[in-house]
Amino acid sequence: MLSLAITGCASRAPSVASDADFWSGRLALQVDGRDAQSFSALFELRGDDRRGELVLLSPLGNRLAQLTWTDGHAELVSSEGRRSSSSLDALVEDVAGTPVPIAALFEWLKGRPMAVPGWEADLSASAEGRLTAKRHTPPPAANLRIALTR
Repeated sequence: MLSLAITGCASRAPSVASDADFWSGRLALQVDGRDAQSFSALFELRGDDRRGELVLLSPLGNRLAQLTWTDGHAELVSSEGRRSSSSLDALVEDVAGTPVPIAALFEWLKGRPMAVPGWEADLSASAEGRLTAKRHTPPPAANLRIALTR
């Protein structure tokens, strides 16, 4: 995910959810440890943890990557090619270098707390469209920050 310097993708996946299940804004993920890495991008997210689409964009609006998923299949398309998995969680962990609690993330985006072992989500600014989530255990530690524009 950190090396997603990308060219545009030619096609767009069909809409997967209603406007109620749409978010856009900025995200940043920092992973500590031996292979420390950080990534930030604009994003558009549609769907839920079972079916959806995440488009990562540069500050100028160029498409960096597109992640689509349905039950039993997830695919990432970027300038580095295509990667797929039978599990969204596994693909995200492989790309990000750390597990990211996808089901909880959708709850957090809605301002609803959801406990995840090892993660601590701060939803105190969710009414202003901001959330942070930190992973303390097991290593590597990670820090996810999201600022919504919609």
